Amino acid sequence: MRALISVSDKTGIVDLAKELHALGVGLISTGGTAKLLAEQGLPVSEVAEVTGFPEMLDGRVKTLHPKVHGGLLARRDTPEHMAALQAHGIDTIDLLIVNLYPFEATVAKPGCTLADAIENIDIGGPAMVRSAAKNWKDVGIVTDANQYADVIAELKANGKLSDKLRFALSVAAFNRISQYDGAISNYLSSVNFEAEKLSEDYVPERAQFSGQFNEQYVKVQDLRYGENSHQQAAWYRDLAPAAGSLATGVQLQGKELSYNNIADADAAWECVKSFETTACVIVKHANPCGVAVGANPLEAYSKAFQTDPTSAFGGIIAFNRPVDKAAAEAVSKQFVEVLMAPDFSAEALEVFKSKVNVRLMKIALPANYGDVRNALETKRVGSGLLLQSADNHELALADLKIVTVKQPTPEELNDLLFAWKVAKFVKSNAIVFCKNGMTMGVGAGQMSRLDSARIASIKAEAAKLSLQHTVVASDAFFPFRDGLDVVVDAGATCVAQPGGSMRDQEVIDAANERGVAMVFTGVRHFRH
Repeated sequence: MRALISVSDKTGIVDLAKELHALGVGLISTGGTAKLLAEQGLPVSEVAEVTGFPEMLDGRVKTLHPKVHGGLLARRDTPEHMAALQAHGIDTIDLLIVNLYPFEATVAKPGCTLADAIENIDIGGPAMVRSAAKNWKDVGIVTDANQYADVIAELKANGKLSDKLRFALSVAAFNRISQYDGAISNYLSSVNFEAEKLSEDYVPERAQFSGQFNEQYVKVQDLRYGENSHQQAAWYRDLAPAAGSLATGVQLQGKELSYNNIADADAAWECVKSFETTACVIVKHANPCGVAVGANPLEAYSKAFQTDPTSAFGGIIAFNRPVDKAAAEAVSKQFVEVLMAPDFSAEALEVFKSKVNVRLMKIALPANYGDVRNALETKRVGSGLLLQSADNHELALADLKIVTVKQPTPEELNDLLFAWKVAKFVKSNAIVFCKNGMTMGVGAGQMSRLDSARIASIKAEAAKLSLQHTVVASDAFFPFRDGLDVVVDAGATCVAQPGGSMRDQEVIDAANERGVAMVFTGVRHFRH
């Protein structure tokens, strides 16, 4: 048995080579890898010895040779293939260990030159990987250090790799090549090439959106069904999910997550992550129906639940702080589909032990969790895709433009920032009443902003919450004064809206007439 080793990332390669040598596997290698193995006292043949042809063109040509690809591609069960190998003095290669030039890491570096990017496009590596992966019945192809242990375990147990493992390795290899080629395509098709600036230190300007968009995901699990029971579905995650994102979570107990559970959980989790202080978010059908901050998780939950107890039934609950026993006992009194938090105390877990259907998700949050968000958002349309930068805008007090005679109080300003943060996660048209760090009424997803305002008032009344002296956030401008009149009639004394309407002055005049304060944010938060 012979193994060809050619790796850019040499993590764990010496230990792997030692294990292979101990099992009687002959070692072939290239350049720097061969030198490293020889320094460790391992008997290794350089590829140049096998091919009878030296590495050339600064290493660009070393494995692109029939004695390499013939050894990888020959079918052992085809006499004509084996006769051809014998006629040309080619020996079989049974195991290929390759990882590719670090193209993705190279282009991710600030100031990466076009020359560096091009030089880190691997040619021989992918060619060998494809050859070995195509001939998976006879050749094991290893493309990731995480596979080393399984390969050695099977070789020790059986003296060879099983068909099942070889096929799995082949699939992983083709996936890796797809990812690699996709990254190259994304980079090159984003370059705004300027021939007159071309030099070795040329750092090209790049378009935010590449000419071809290649995105790669890994399946987390198949789902029982999709949004409705007659639809099929699966959950995928990014190749490298961001720390603190939903895809990094671990389910501690409960039934399998459904399609709608995951969609709603993501809405709740992204919303609760936007708060620096202890917060609780309750989501129903992708809309926050209760959001609050508090001194501790129990207080935050109790305030959030008050907003809309009816909608909270069967909802998704997220905390940005570990759940303790007190919060767990309060939550356990209602029907909850999914409960998410960075952690759960042992006592909290004990509270839910008897509620076996409640899905508990633990999602570790990094220290800077408020800054860790998706950079891009996608939406499928007929035979196409909409791609945009994510709505990660954060509003600061300094951004607010007071446009009325009446000035907001410091307390109202704090509540306005809170309300605005919530409104960003409410489906348009969004109207959010808040007071003392708590949502008091939420109107979402209506075709008219006027109807959203009315619904928010109706919900507050149903929850027996007074809207007197509340603040209101509107995710987009009021096109007419009627929406403003509805929220003021309900009891609001301060309003935040983006501004930008042809009738802004009409609405400002109405606010002055009604004696309320109003601020313009200068940015809207449509969420469809």
